[in-house]
Amino acid sequence: MTGQGRIVRVAADFRSSFEETPMADDASAHPDVLNQAAQGQLKSIIERIERLEVEKAEVAEQIKEVFAEAKGNGFDVKILRKVVRIRKQDRAKRLEEDAILDLYLSAIGEI
Repeated sequence: MTGQGRIVRVAADFRSSFEETPMADDASAHPDVLNQAAQGQLKSIIERIERLEVEKAEVAEQIKEVFAEAKGNGFDVKILRKVVRIRKQDRAKRLEEDAILDLYLSAIGEI
């Protein structure tokens, strides 16, 4: 069988596997259906996640606006992002990383 013939055969088998499987319109036809309480809890969790995703997008937009304002006032946004990232780090860990960075740069003659 040629390569193209094999592809056609696989595609036909794939389609027929879906045609043979009946699609249920209601959840009760599926043997692994969650009970009413679990369904309600799952729906609630998904809706909460969706609301939080919307809030996250709104906050991201607000942060973008603050950076645009800072840029308009002459601040370097790239450096501001670094400052925010650095301030999130533990001070002792940051000092240790800075010391190691200085050691490595010194070892290769960069400072």
